[in-house]
Amino acid sequence: MSTYAGLFENAETGGTAAAVASRGDFIPDVSVIVPTYRRPAMLERCVSASAAQTYDPTRYEIIVCDDGPDEATKACVQRLAAAHASSGPKIRYVPVTATQGPAGARNAGWRASLARRIAFTDDDTIPDPQWLANGMRALDAGADAVSGRIVVPLPKRPTDYELDAAGLANAEFATANAFATRAALERTGGFDARYTSAWREDSDLQFALMQAGLVIARADGAAILHPVRPARWGVSISQQKKSQFDALLYKKHRTLFRERIRRHPPLLYYAMLAALVVLFVSITAGATHIAIAAAVAWIAMTIWFCMQRLKTTARTPTHIAEMLCTSAIIPYLSIYWRIRGAFKFKVFFL
Repeated sequence: MSTYAGLFENAETGGTAAAVASRGDFIPDVSVIVPTYRRPAMLERCVSASAAQTYDPTRYEIIVCDDGPDEATKACVQRLAAAHASSGPKIRYVPVTATQGPAGARNAGWRASLARRIAFTDDDTIPDPQWLANGMRALDAGADAVSGRIVVPLPKRPTDYELDAAGLANAEFATANAFATRAALERTGGFDARYTSAWREDSDLQFALMQAGLVIARADGAAILHPVRPARWGVSISQQKKSQFDALLYKKHRTLFRERIRRHPPLLYYAMLAALVVLFVSITAGATHIAIAAAVAWIAMTIWFCMQRLKTTARTPTHIAEMLCTSAIIPYLSIYWRIRGAFKFKVFFL
C-alpha cells in the first residue's frame, strides 16, 4: 500500500439537514462510509488509506460512523481532521446511538451524505490507492452496485479462525468493499438494522438489490487489503451467536438463501446432538450397550469434524487442542442460536 496523504474536516451530523448546515454547499461525488466500534488504531490506518486515493481529494468525503460512540474514536477522527484539513478529502464524524451494529451504522452514514454514490468499507481494511477510482468507474459504466476485490493475506498454515475470515476473499458481495448508488440504496431501504452483528447484512442487501432487478457489477481493480485481526483462544465458540441471523436472511430471501448460502441444514450437527441425547437417555435407562454405541458414534463424529477443520489449517499443539475442544461444543451452540433466531424472527428454520 502507498503512503497516506491528505485528510479532512470534521463535523457531527444526524441527517441531511444537519449535513447541509455543517458542510455548506459541498456535495461530494462520492461518500466513503466507514463504520467503527472502539478500535481507533485500526480506524486511523483505514481512514489514512482511504484518504490516500488517486481520486481527486476535493471531490469525495469520508464519513466515520461511530457505533460506540466513544471519546477515543472521536478524538482520533478530530486529530486526523485537524492535521489534514487543508488538502482534503473532507471527513465527518457521525455518532450512532439509534441502532447497534454495522448495518445500522452504515445506514446512518449514507443517509447523512448528500452524494449520489456511496462507497463502503470497514475500519479494519486498507484500501488500495486505486480503490475508489476503480469502484466509481464501474458504477459510472451503468451498474447500480459494485462488489470490489478483498485480499486476505494468510500464512501457509492458517488457524481455523484465519481461514474462516479469509472467506471474505471469495464473497460475492461484501460491504467491506462495496459501492452503490444512492438511488439503489433508497429503493431497497439500505441495510436492515436487525442484523446487529457483522453477519449476513451484506448478503441481505445483495439479495434485495437482485430482487429489485438492479445491476450488481464486479470490479477486481477496486481492491482492499483485509488483514486478519488477532483472536483469542476458542473464538469460534462465541462466533456461533451469528447463526441466528441466518434465520432472518432465510425468512426474507428463502430462494436465494438456498441457492447462494446453504441448501441443507448442518446435518452433522444434528447427528452429533442426537448421539449425545441417546447417550444420556441410555445411561439414565441403564441401557449400557446402546450408551456405548452412542458414545462411540459421538466421539467418531466429533473427531471427524475436528479433522475436517485441521485439513488445511495449523497443526501446532495449541491449535489442535483448540480444534478438539471447540469441535465438541460448536454443533450444540450453532443449533441453539439457529433455533433462537427462528423464534426471534418467527420463521421455521433448521
